[in-house]
Order: sequence, then structure tokens, then C-alpha cells
Amino acid sequence: MQLLQSDTIAPCGAEESLAGQLLIAMPSLAESEFDRSVIYLCAHSADGGAMGIVINRRISQPGFDDLLQQLDIAPTPPRRRIGLCAGGPVEAGRGLVLHSTDWDGDGTLTINDEISLSANLEVLKDIAAGEGPRDALLALGHAGWEAGQLEEEIARHSAWLVAPASREIVFGADHAAKWRKALAAINIDPLRLASFTGSA
Repeated sequence: MQLLQSDTIAPCGAEESLAGQLLIAMPSLAESEFDRSVIYLCAHSADGGAMGIVINRRISQPGFDDLLQQLDIAPTPPRRRIGLCAGGPVEAGRGLVLHSTDWDGDGTLTINDEISLSANLEVLKDIAAGEGPRDALLALGHAGWEAGQLEEEIARHSAWLVAPASREIVFGADHAAKWRKALAAINIDPLRLASFTGSA
């Protein structure tokens, strides 16, 4: 299993970037692997495409301790544990750590004032030692879009809603509630989504 490769992420400089916001899967994606997904967008630009992390697909196996053992990171057991998510279908064997900006290291992409993305083992070593960033989530894999693809899915196919990100939604432990909480952040009732998408 490959984890934490820094070439997975790249900064985004577009003025109309959606980086730092959430994508909420609409009912049109119900038959796909993104059914009820909430994705935190890490990078987005008109000419460079987009990259994000699914933040509400908890992984139970392998566990965080097991991954640290595979990577030969001490101590065992770790002094601190963080959530582990299936971050998306792209490079599902690679790990990325989404975290608060109070930690920085080689390969860290600062997305905004609150959240960064790191692709090195040092952040996991610090977390295992009981230190590291205040908030953190380890994702295996990520979601990716080619240039113009995400805009097309949002505008023409009504596949995603865009919502502001909050610490509670991104790093909260209740993964099952994140989809509803993200919709609530933009005042949308999940029960009304079917009629909302039908009129698009």
C-alpha cells in the first residue's frame, strides 16, 4: 500500500475556484459510488480541473493502528488516533491527510486559512506521538475531475450542490450525518431534493 505521495496534490490559483468548499451529491448520483457523498474540494481551476476528498465514507478496515504498523510508525499503539476515510476512487491505495493549518511540513498544500492537505509521513508520525494538527482526517484515495468536467456536472447535470465547509462537517466523527448537515448549511431539506432536481 502506497501512502502519502506529494505528487497527488497541486495548488490552485483560479479566481473562481471552489477550493475550500463542499460538494454535496445530488439524487442523480444515487446509483453511483458517490451516492450521498460530501467532498471537500482541495483544488479547483477552470483549466486545471479539480481534486477533492470524500469526507463521509468511514473505513473500518484497515484501522488507523494497522496502517501505522504497515508504515512502521511508532509508538504502537499510537498516543492519538484520527478518522480514516475512503477519499475517492482515484489512487485508492494512496493516503492524504486533511488537517487544520496549525501544522505544516514538506508537501503541505494550504487550501485556506483553516484547512491544509499534507502528503508526507511526518504528519502521521506527529499524530501517532500525540501531537500534530488539532484536527485531522486520513483519506485513502481522492476524487478528481478534468478541466471543465466538474462545472459541467454542476451546471448541466445537477449532480452536485456547493456548500460552505465547517470544522464540524469536515472533521466531525459522525460520518453518517455529514450529508444532511451539509445540506442544512444551505437550508435544503433532503426530502425536497427529488423535486428540486426534477425541475432543473
